[in-house]
Amino acid sequence: MIPRADLLGVKISTLSFNDTIRLIAEVIAREDRLALSPSPVYTVMQGYERDDVRQALNANLAAPDGMPVVWALRLMGHQVERVYGPDIMQVVCARSIQEGWRHFFYGGTPDVVEKLIEVLKSQHPNLLVAGFESPPFRELTCEEDEAIVKRINESKAHIVWVGLGSPKQDMWMADHRARLTAPVLIGVGAAFDFFSGRVRQAPRWMQRSGLEWLYRLMSEPSRLWRRYLIYNPKFVVCVLMQIAGLLRFDDSR
Repeated sequence: MIPRADLLGVKISTLSFNDTIRLIAEVIAREDRLALSPSPVYTVMQGYERDDVRQALNANLAAPDGMPVVWALRLMGHQVERVYGPDIMQVVCARSIQEGWRHFFYGGTPDVVEKLIEVLKSQHPNLLVAGFESPPFRELTCEEDEAIVKRINESKAHIVWVGLGSPKQDMWMADHRARLTAPVLIGVGAAFDFFSGRVRQAPRWMQRSGLEWLYRLMSEPSRLWRRYLIYNPKFVVCVLMQIAGLLRFDDSR
């Protein structure tokens, strides 16, 4: 059993970063199944507010992606560290050269995903790219969805990187996990944008200080103001209420 902690009704993995990487390798070696959802504040809050998102995150393996999530869990007495999606992508891609893992990239616009692959292959020579797919920005028909599942399965990928943005990517992974033969699905929408160069990544000192949200807000205020200026304060209040025993969650919620 993977240890998890309850944060606003979302079951968050308490595995360390290195243990998460080991889990990915073990799942591939066993040809088992894993859907990993690195979850910052916004994702956790979507899970808190929406039953469908919470059910998807709890069906997947949610991990503490943002420092505020890490700090909240530490306040509750859990020993956790950040499991950051872009770092997972870099470490897994590096390891895959030795292991022979094949990668499929699902999400983003064609120019973003093609640039992402170009950058990753320049950083990790001999990276095995099984394929990529840039779905349209609308709901797919059943026929389109089945065709995408077929192409991913035929690629014989070991890992599918899903870059649809949260919570869409988390719900997509939960919905498609049983239909895809790739052992591992990982939702890393931000990594698609960062590594393709579409969005600048916050400096490491801001990431470590829990200020990445501020950097991103300043970079894209019109798109992200609601996510950070509304959900961050709400997250703090809800976490304090949970610690005080004023919010309680159970599996039936």
